[in-house]
Amino acid sequence: MPQTIRITVGDIELTAVLHDTETARRIWEALPLEATGSLWGDEIYFDIPVEMGEEDSQAVVEVGDLGYWPVGQAFCLFWGPTPMSEGDEIRPASPVNVFGRIVEDARLLGHATTTHVRVERVEG
Repeated sequence: MPQTIRITVGDIELTAVLHDTETARRIWEALPLEATGSLWGDEIYFDIPVEMGEEDSQAVVEVGDLGYWPVGQAFCLFWGPTPMSEGDEIRPASPVNVFGRIVEDARLLGHATTTHVRVERVEG
């Protein structure tokens, strides 16, 4: 059964499903997480207590992907272009380990009134 998490950014609440990867397992073990994130284009990222190198990292991601940024030990939420993007692509600052995907429309994150983020397990 896939591991499911709840991501709350201000008054926006989204559900995501984690992939079967070592990155996802390590992040699952670190939950719950709470932080004030930073915006970088249509991305929110925040530091997490997980240290890991690249694992099938990707230079371009999709709307709704959850990424772990090894360079900054950060959890990244993607919903649109970043300052590094060319055209409509979504390009992180450097490659990320995609470890999960938001189930709902991740573009809702663009309407969040804060960058305060809480990530927790959805049990059962």
